Amino acid sequence: MQGLSLGASEAVAPPPVLTGAGDVVARAGRSIVRYVKTVPAKSLATIGRAARLAVEVVWYAITGVFRARIPMVETLEQAWFLLTVTALPAVLIALPFGTEISIQVGAVVNQVGAKSLAGAASGIGVISQGAPIAAGLLMGGAAASAIAADLGARSIREEIDAMRVMGVDPVQRLVLPRFLAILIISPILCVIIVASAVAAGFSLAITINGVIPGSFWQSFGAFATQTDFFFAIIKTMLFGMEVVIIASLRGLEAKGGPRGVADGVNASVVLGFVAVFITNLMTTQIQSMFFPSQVG
Repeated sequence: MQGLSLGASEAVAPPPVLTGAGDVVARAGRSIVRYVKTVPAKSLATIGRAARLAVEVVWYAITGVFRARIPMVETLEQAWFLLTVTALPAVLIALPFGTEISIQVGAVVNQVGAKSLAGAASGIGVISQGAPIAAGLLMGGAAASAIAADLGARSIREEIDAMRVMGVDPVQRLVLPRFLAILIISPILCVIIVASAVAAGFSLAITINGVIPGSFWQSFGAFATQTDFFFAIIKTMLFGMEVVIIASLRGLEAKGGPRGVADGVNASVVLGFVAVFITNLMTTQIQSMFFPSQVG
């Protein structure tokens, strides 16, 4: 009987609990599996919500134009606010950017005896890539953080829920003016960065590298075309639209008090930067395919 009772106890004994390294490995494996299962689904859901928000904003913009119901006062106020927080940083970024290009290119052209091509580098580097990316990063940093913080603060104070209860669409009331405002200031930022960077490169080229002003502008005009400038404006506007949609989505979905607002601002900045680089890669490839660079 003792042997039978002992066998029964052995049959129902619980499995041994992993300890030490085995327990750590098992928990890590479960965490990886849970991460792989949940994160892609959440990412796709976020992309879907962002796409739906973009469609709603564009629809409100189109219908508002035909119905003459665009909130112009709010749009201009937001445009001025966003311009004030991005214009000075744009100049501060453009000046060293143009100077760095002039220094690097000047060292090369002096070695090969082609000082007259110094302006081409400013035309190609600044207009094609430098200005749109710099403007996109500024909007993704300063503008996105301001929009996400404003909407996030309204969300945690339950102002967004109160607007929905009163029948006011927060997308039309809050997101649309910011969307239109970024469309207004994005070309301005691009022009500011192009002008500041080219002016800095020109000043350094003629004072330090000894480039003749006429040859600088001649090579600049030969390599920098109107198509490059138009694509720079288009890319900057695309960057601005993406930044506003991402920041607005994170702000409207902010939860958990001030920490939720901070997390939303952080996520909007990071995702905005990623979206800027991906969009820049795609638009540059399209430009290279259909509008190849030609020397004028």
